[in-house]
Amino acid sequence: MSSAVGADRPEKRRRLRELLDRTGHDAVLLTTGPTLAWYLDGTRVDVGAGAAPVLAVEADGRDDVVHCALNEVERLEAGELPPDVRVHPVPWTTPPALAAPDGLVPEESLAAELRAARARLLPAERARYRALGRTCAGVLTRALLTAEPGESENSLAARVGGLLLAEGIDVLVLLVAGQDRLGLRHPVPGPGPLGRRAVVVVCGRRHGLIADLTRWVAFDAPDARTAGATGAVLQVEADAFAACTPGRALADVLADVAAAYPRHGLAADEWTRHHQGGPTGYAGRDPRATPHVPDRVVAGGAFAWNPTAPAVKVEDTVVLDEAGIEVLTVDPHWPTVEVRGLARPAELQR
Repeated sequence: MSSAVGADRPEKRRRLRELLDRTGHDAVLLTTGPTLAWYLDGTRVDVGAGAAPVLAVEADGRDDVVHCALNEVERLEAGELPPDVRVHPVPWTTPPALAAPDGLVPEESLAAELRAARARLLPAERARYRALGRTCAGVLTRALLTAEPGESENSLAARVGGLLLAEGIDVLVLLVAGQDRLGLRHPVPGPGPLGRRAVVVVCGRRHGLIADLTRWVAFDAPDARTAGATGAVLQVEADAFAACTPGRALADVLADVAAAYPRHGLAADEWTRHHQGGPTGYAGRDPRATPHVPDRVVAGGAFAWNPTAPAVKVEDTVVLDEAGIEVLTVDPHWPTVEVRGLARPAELQR
């Protein structure tokens, strides 16, 4: 049995049974990576970032059946799958979902309900998430402490990616921008040099959970405009945290985030130029906050808000619950600044 599997599994099955009873279904066919990784307690359900899952689960919370590609069975049964499931091997020529019996409600029909079911982190999940966040943050500290203005974005990305992979972390997103490309909101690494200032963005996955974070390094003193804009986006993020009260509609939280931009001296339409983040966990954003999502804030859930403005951004993975805010992607060696009583990442000055 995988070390990822623990005491959380019975509660996940209970949540699924309650969901099915409430919606009037006997069983659901789980087919997406985030839901499968959650329900199977961290099982690696694909064989590459962005790849389709190699299994589907006929789930009723009592006698779950894993329909799995035959060539993956040995790996999964040797230490990945929970012990309380039955495995049904499927030829590699047959999509696993097609091997399930007819009449099961498809996952997409219960997508919002399933997101809500997995939103509140359980104790073992939170411990694994905390360890993942610390490791990702530590990797960026190590990488950026050795960064040089003349090295390329590709070189820095390779170093970050290698350190993450060495820790058993799948690299789902790895963005790097040097001084000349800081205006890009999604800077896929390129051959240019870092120059006087650079940013690195990481989404790293382990045991199905995804840590999201952004870090900045500077090889020169910050100018007044950059310092002011950085302070403004930190205030927007603080407003996002404050808006996340349990039970609130995620769309209403986003409206508060949008209103925070001009309140802190940024352009009123700045929020429209890049997504603002939202709940996270088993998907990079679960879901991404938009004006149209039906989801509500769940106490004990993970969030990664990422307010941005030209050449500035802040992003960390946190858990919001009754005890307050716990920042998961934290490294004690990274410089911080206090924002409304919470330590937030500062720019690393080299």
